[in-house]
Amino acid sequence: MRQFPAFFNMHDASVVVFGGGEEARRKVRLLAATPARITVIVSQIDPGFAEEFAGRITIAPPDHAGPALDIARFAIVANRLDVNADKAITMARQYGVPLNVVDRPDLCDFTVPSIIDRGDVVAAIGTSGSAPVLAKSIREKLEALLPQRIGDLAALARRLRPDARTAIPDSKARRRFWERALTGPAADLAYAGDLEGAEAEMRAQLRPGAPVRGIVHLVGAGPGDPELLTLKALRLIQEADIVYYDRLVSDAIIALIRRDADRVPVGKSKGDHSVPQETIHEWLIASAREGKRVVRLKGGDPFIFGRGGEELEAVRAAGVDAQVVPGISSALGCAAAAGLPLTHRDHAQSLTFVTGHAKEGGVPDLDWTALARPAQTVVVFMGVGTSAAIAENIIRAGRAPSTPVAVIENGTRANEIRVYGTLSELPHLIQRAGIKGPALLVIGEVAGLPEEAIAHAFKEQVA
Repeated sequence: MRQFPAFFNMHDASVVVFGGGEEARRKVRLLAATPARITVIVSQIDPGFAEEFAGRITIAPPDHAGPALDIARFAIVANRLDVNADKAITMARQYGVPLNVVDRPDLCDFTVPSIIDRGDVVAAIGTSGSAPVLAKSIREKLEALLPQRIGDLAALARRLRPDARTAIPDSKARRRFWERALTGPAADLAYAGDLEGAEAEMRAQLRPGAPVRGIVHLVGAGPGDPELLTLKALRLIQEADIVYYDRLVSDAIIALIRRDADRVPVGKSKGDHSVPQETIHEWLIASAREGKRVVRLKGGDPFIFGRGGEELEAVRAAGVDAQVVPGISSALGCAAAAGLPLTHRDHAQSLTFVTGHAKEGGVPDLDWTALARPAQTVVVFMGVGTSAAIAENIIRAGRAPSTPVAVIENGTRANEIRVYGTLSELPHLIQRAGIKGPALLVIGEVAGLPEEAIAHAFKEQVA
C-alpha cells in the first residue's frame, strides 16, 4: 500500500485552490459539497467560474495567498501554466500545508481520489495517481451497488449511537445490535425512504427483552447469468444469514452467497420433490423467528411459475415480515440472450406464458384453442417432458405443424443449448439435442427469426 487512505474533517476547515481554469473548477466543485471555506488564488479566472460558486468561495490574487495558506488544512494546485504552478508549490511548501498538484503525483502529499458521496457514507477510490480513469471506472461500478439512501441510514445510526450505548453497555452485544439494525428490517425501511419507520424499528430493538425480528426475502435470481441479477438481489444475497435455493439457481449465483451464511438446497425436479412445499414454508418461518435474515432464492422471477405467491402468503400468515425482489424472468432473459424477440409487429402481437406440467404431474389442462391462435408467441415453462403432447394438442387445435419453435436449455449460462425447428418436430428436436431441462419452449413465428439470421450470416460468409 503506497498510500495510506484517510479523510480530512472539513468542519470549520479552510482550503486553498490555486488556478482559475477548468481543472481548478472541478476541484472546487468537489470541495463545495463540504462545509469548508474555500479560497481560490488566481490572477485570471475563466468566465462563469465565480458566478457558479457565488457565496461559496473567496477569490484572492497571488500576492494574498500567504494569509490563506497560513490557516489552510490543505491546498490544491491546479494552475494551467507551469510557471504559476511552480510558484504556488513553493509558497505552499513554505507554509507546510499538505499539497495536491493536479497531474503531478510525484509532487503530491496526497491525491484526490474518485469519490462516492452518499451523505454520511463516503467512499474513495485511488490508484496512487497512476490511473485516475481506472479509479473513476471502479467508482461507477461501486456506485451502482450502493443503495441510494445508504447515507440516510448512516445518519440515522449516528443519531442513535448515544441511545444504543446507554441501552446496551456491552460492546459485543451492541455490535450485534448494529449488525441486525443496519442489514435487517430497519435498513429495508430506510432504503425505501421510510426513515421514521426505520427509527421506530431500531428503537424498538433497543428496548430490554425486545424480540429479534427476522425477515424473509423472496428473491428472483434471473435465468442464471450472475450479471443479470438486480442490484437489490445481489445485496440481499450477500447480507443473508441463510439462503434456501432452488435447483434452477446457477452455481455462479450460489457462489455469491457470503461464506459464513447457511446454504440449504430445496430444489425440485420432475418426479423428485425431496423437500415438500409445506416444509419449505415451515423452514422459512422458523429461520425468520430466530432473527435471521432469510433469502429464498428462486430461478427467474419468484412470481412466474416459481410458487412465490404460495410462500409469500404462508410466511405473512405466520406474522413474519416478507418482501419480494423481482428477477428477470427466464422467458425474457433467455429469449433476449438468443436474440429472439417474444413480440414483433410483423409476427406476434400477444405473448402467453404457460406451464408444461400439471400440479400432480402429467400434461396440464390448458386452453389449447387459445394457444393455437396465430400472431402470438407461446412460451412453455417446464415442458420438456410433455413436449410431444403439447405439440400434438396445439396442432390439433389449429396451429400449423410448420410453426417455428425454439428450445433453450440453461439459457444465459456457459452450458446453454439452443435448437430451432418446427412444431411438428418439437419432441424430436429435444431428443436429438439431449435436452433434459431446465428448458423453455418458444412457439410462434418469432422463434424462426434467430435461425433466419444465422442462415443469412452463413450464406454471406460462404459468398
